[in-house]
Amino acid sequence: MADEMTVVIRFKDVPESDELRDELEKRCRHFAAEFPETTRYEVTLSPTSPEVVAQAHVTGKGTDIAAHASGSEPRQAAERALDKLERELRREHDKRIFGRRREAQRAVGKRTS
Repeated sequence: MADEMTVVIRFKDVPESDELRDELEKRCRHFAAEFPETTRYEVTLSPTSPEVVAQAHVTGKGTDIAAHASGSEPRQAAERALDKLERELRREHDKRIFGRRREAQRAVGKRTS
């Protein structure tokens, strides 16, 4: 499903960097491989005095998660936001997977006669 996903990187009043764009896209594609329910990643970098703010948003099947972070430079802000996004993705993914397993285990226990 990673081939069907979209990555959008926006630089709002922040100098664009192809190197940073490539790194962020690569990281988002890595997330998509690990979390197949995701289909769209957006990262927006914008300045605030005196820092840069990064907002990251991911959507997909049953997934809508956002994170933001700031840093002294665009790379630092983006990395922090993606770190937060990854933690949230992992938490939601694990909740979805292990929730089903717990339900199945409870159902098996109730069938005994």
